[in-house]
Order: sequence, then structure tokens, then C-alpha cells
Amino acid sequence: MKQIAQQPFSACEQFILYWDGQPSDRPAIFIPLKTEYYNRFAEGTKIHELRLYGQRWNERTCKPGRRVTISKGYGKQHRLPGTITEFKKQHGTTFGSTYRADIEEVYGTLNVWIASLRIKVDGVSA
Repeated sequence: MKQIAQQPFSACEQFILYWDGQPSDRPAIFIPLKTEYYNRFAEGTKIHELRLYGQRWNERTCKPGRRVTISKGYGKQHRLPGTITEFKKQHGTTFGSTYRADIEEVYGTLNVWIASLRIKVDGVSA
């Protein structure tokens, strides 16, 4: 692991940011969701997850092939394993009307960069 000089990152964050292995070798990304969005992933009607682009959600940490764990909230009973199949950095103003409304509701503006993850949930047909 590379050392970071004078950066306010924890050891865990350094591990995630500077991992040199294959995406599938990295720890799964934990994605807690509201029940309605979790259910849509479980049914195969939702295949994209949008997050604010930044240190946690970017092309380095969300490479295609990286495993994810989709969770209904933070409990341990309802979990769906999956894989990131596509990553895009996209400006909030470039989304369609449905996603634009969601982005504006959550972030209060469309003037943000969004990490768009396409996720294939194991055993679920989209």
C-alpha cells in the first residue's frame, strides 16, 4: 500500500483509495438503501444507483468488476450481492427528467457531479 503524506485519511480510506489489485479482489462496497429502492433492485426493475461523485464514489473506487452489497437499510437481514458493470461520472444537468427531479430533491441543485453505477445483482434478471 502506498503511503500518504499529510493527508487526513484513515488506514481504511488509504486502503480503499490506493488498492492496486483487481476490482473483484477489493472489499465489496456497502450500499444501504431505502426499502423501496432495495425492493426494485431485488425485483430487477432498478439497475442504476446514483451517488454524489467524490472521494467515496469515483472511477477509482467503483471500477467495473468490483463487488457490491446492496442492503435494505443498515440491518443484516436483507442483503443482495452484486457487481458494478459500468461507471459514469455525469453532471446533474445531463440526466433525464426522472433522475433530474431525484437529484434536485436530494442535493438541492442540479449543479453537481454524479457517480452513476450500473449494478448487476446476482441471480436477478433485469
